[in-house]
Amino acid sequence: MNYTAAYHIAYLLISVAVTIWVARTLHKNGRIFLVDAFHGNERLADSVNHLLVVGFYLVNVGFITLAVKTGTRPTDLPELLEAVCSKEGVVLLTLGAMHFLNIYIFNGMRKRALLHGAPPPVAPTAHIGVRP
Repeated sequence: MNYTAAYHIAYLLISVAVTIWVARTLHKNGRIFLVDAFHGNERLADSVNHLLVVGFYLVNVGFITLAVKTGTRPTDLPELLEAVCSKEGVVLLTLGAMHFLNIYIFNGMRKRALLHGAPPPVAPTAHIGVRP
């Protein structure tokens, strides 16, 4: 049996399946967050959400396909499983890092949006004296 071919096929199938699952999950559950970040503008939030998914697919599938050539060439089944798990770990860590980076960026946007829409500060009506 050619373990190298099985290694590449298993890696690609698992990686692409995980990428599709994560993208769908983020698209579905991220809409509410984006609508809030864009002051209730649903059309803009949906558009940005779609563009994020497209970019997510491009970056992740590009990373996955570039990484096919790197790594070991397994000669038996245990090496095959170790190699696939190792490479999948890198893919999962990359997906997680991208997810947290997106959350960080959009949370900053959301904070600015909430601050922009907040009422102006109220001037104090009295002063508190200092006790000796």
